[in-house]
Amino acid sequence: MALPFPASGTYAITPPFEGFDQLIKQVELALQGGIRVLQLRDKQRRASDSQAQELLQLCHAYGVPLIINDDLDLALRIGADGVHLGKEDLSIQAGRQYLGPEAIIGISCYGDLQRAITACENHATYVAFGAFFPSSTKPQAPRVSKEILQQAKQKVQCPVVAIGGITPTNGKALLQAGADLLAVINGIFGQPNPKLAAMNYNALFEGNR
Repeated sequence: MALPFPASGTYAITPPFEGFDQLIKQVELALQGGIRVLQLRDKQRRASDSQAQELLQLCHAYGVPLIINDDLDLALRIGADGVHLGKEDLSIQAGRQYLGPEAIIGISCYGDLQRAITACENHATYVAFGAFFPSSTKPQAPRVSKEILQQAKQKVQCPVVAIGGITPTNGKALLQAGADLLAVINGIFGQPNPKLAAMNYNALFEGNR
């Protein structure tokens, strides 16, 4: 059975990687720092099934769900907790057919409030908006105003994730605007100490609980 999606917290996303052993070490440090969700974002399909399974076991040792970006087949093969789907990916319904009713299904909504409303009506687990700030991962991504978070909190019932160039300095404003979780790649995995970096993000949530 899939682990539940948290109501709030730091949502870490893996960076591009060459060596899986190094990624595992970084992820464990982030888990020690208190991340609440991990997404395997492996656009180059570098991870084997056994490596992805190792990552899943590591996350579960810390009680953290593992979500697979875009790859329903991999999620099904390793028994991941869910998937994250973008605009070009399969539907929520297809995700549920593949992974079952308990699976976490996250949807990228960019700056599209109606897409988020529709996703939640179709039983998405969470919706994600962004990019809110310049991001080295997707430098061409259109910028989204934090007002979308305020509007989303009035219109949708599922958790709202903010993504895109979020740092411990600018993240608080997004939480105050209505974000439930902050999704981060380089802010954790691009830092010398992923554990400390995760702890710095977690500190933003202390006043929001």
